[in-house]
Amino acid sequence: MSSIGHDRRGAWRAALACMVTLAVAMGLGRFAFTPMLPIMLSEGKLELAGGGLLASLNYLGYFFGAVSCAAIGIKASSMVRGGLLATAALLVGMGLLHSFVGWGVLRAAAGVMSAWVFVFASGWGLRRLAETNSPMLAGVIYTGPGIGIAMTGLLGGALGRWGSEAGWIGLGLLAVVLIAVIWRVFDDGERAGAPAGGAAASPAVAAGSASGSASARSDAIWLVALYGLAGFGYIITATFLPVIARQALPGSPWPDFFWPLFGAAIIPGALIGARAPVHWDNRLLLAAAYALQALGVVFSVAWPTIAGFALGSLLLGMPFTAITLFAMREARRLRGNAAAGLIGYATASYGVGQIIGPLFAAPLAQRTGSFELPLLVAAAALALGAVLFAVVWSKYRRPVAA
Repeated sequence: MSSIGHDRRGAWRAALACMVTLAVAMGLGRFAFTPMLPIMLSEGKLELAGGGLLASLNYLGYFFGAVSCAAIGIKASSMVRGGLLATAALLVGMGLLHSFVGWGVLRAAAGVMSAWVFVFASGWGLRRLAETNSPMLAGVIYTGPGIGIAMTGLLGGALGRWGSEAGWIGLGLLAVVLIAVIWRVFDDGERAGAPAGGAAASPAVAAGSASGSASARSDAIWLVALYGLAGFGYIITATFLPVIARQALPGSPWPDFFWPLFGAAIIPGALIGARAPVHWDNRLLLAAAYALQALGVVFSVAWPTIAGFALGSLLLGMPFTAITLFAMREARRLRGNAAAGLIGYATASYGVGQIIGPLFAAPLAQRTGSFELPLLVAAAALALGAVLFAVVWSKYRRPVAA
């Protein structure tokens, strides 16, 4: 009985530590730029096109960080700790430096760190949950980005009242405090002797690894291609939401709350997504999630009011990490324990979509004075992804087990 209790406690320690880790690396390190951008624009430190370039440099860093993970042989706990400390330093650096080139270097480096921490913390956390027989707590881990985004939205705007320098430095110091709280948890399980990849695959996953059929290969190609549409489809809103809302609602206090609402919506979405039954088809789940995000983007164009932006933020946020979970689950169905390569290709595709989004949207919005056209293109990309996932499911439908 005490052994079970110890395992349960260890599982919750791991899940909560990884939750905080992703909140720091993703919510603060990667997405703090979203609430800070309108402050830097109002201070005259940036133009919109420059902001789009800095955002794309961050996503370019994330792309290179993700594809480099397979070549890194350093222990996961060391990678997580080092990446977290670097993230805090890079946040503070944004407040201390005052050159565009310097900011570009810092944002690119922050992208690399967020990718490394996301990948290695996910691997470490999922291994610990497997060791403690608590895989259902995976959803807790992936609420972290939502919690971090909500924090940056609420605190970034408040700290920014003293200027963008104070905002960046304040978020960096918050990261330091959160890192200190979870630092020792990453010593857990060091003597367990478990392989880095975690426990053995479930029968469903093992079966997937043996699949070399034409339909499985086709599914893998479609997954990589369509996952890139998700990266492009959400990133324009995720980068410019406060700017878009301020243009539509001048003088209103509400625009500062839509980004935290987006983050808060991620939390139930991650928990619900993690509990989706294994026998549900991942392609249909992805189609539904893409459709929800497309609808959320459309709301910000068709109904640019407080209610429209609020509903759009909820619909865009809820499927955000659920899409990642379903894509990872589909990769493991297709490749089993050899899924790392497919996950890497899919992550790279997603990263390319994220890089293209701000580079496409910011200059067009600056030229036309509106984000309407970029947002409609983003919604169309998500809708296309939803339709194609449904088509792939109907064409390559796998037999349902009795």
